[in-house]
Amino acid sequence: MGLSIRAYARHRGVSHVAVKKAIDTGRITPEADGTIEPNRADLEWAQNTVAARKPVAAKTASPAAEPIRPASAPVEPVAPMLSAGGTSLLQARTVNEVVKAQTNKVRLAQLKGDLVDRSQAIAHVFRLARTERDAWLNWPARISAEMAAKLEVDAHELHVALESAVRDHLIELGDMRPRVD
Repeated sequence: MGLSIRAYARHRGVSHVAVKKAIDTGRITPEADGTIEPNRADLEWAQNTVAARKPVAAKTASPAAEPIRPASAPVEPVAPMLSAGGTSLLQARTVNEVVKAQTNKVRLAQLKGDLVDRSQAIAHVFRLARTERDAWLNWPARISAEMAAKLEVDAHELHVALESAVRDHLIELGDMRPRVD
């Protein structure tokens, strides 16, 4: 059986609110009965908490000032462990930073003009296809009289034949499904 939240807060030297926040965010995991096993919670707290930035003067301190660890002391793992409640705080922050970077990349591509709005592109292609179709549908009416005069055939029969052939061809083209890779 572990310690209560307030007892663990005293053990850790923090407020009980800080311990509650650590539990809520998944930085530490309580036991099934709600108590906290101090050794495991201390390890989780260290692994799932981002270290505070130290002043520049602390970085230039001599190596002799660092505590010496006995050879028999266990070495803490470097990779963050998953808490029982889900992802660790470090993993969540990493995912957040990756999403921010991807979002900024897309925004930059939009500003450069490398990206096109999908709905506008679809509407534009639709207008182009409609214009092309209308031009083909009007073509027999424009050309049939001229062709009939050159071929010396009935203009109306040639117009009906051309119009029928063009419509059949457009129906065939309409049945094709383009692939977009």
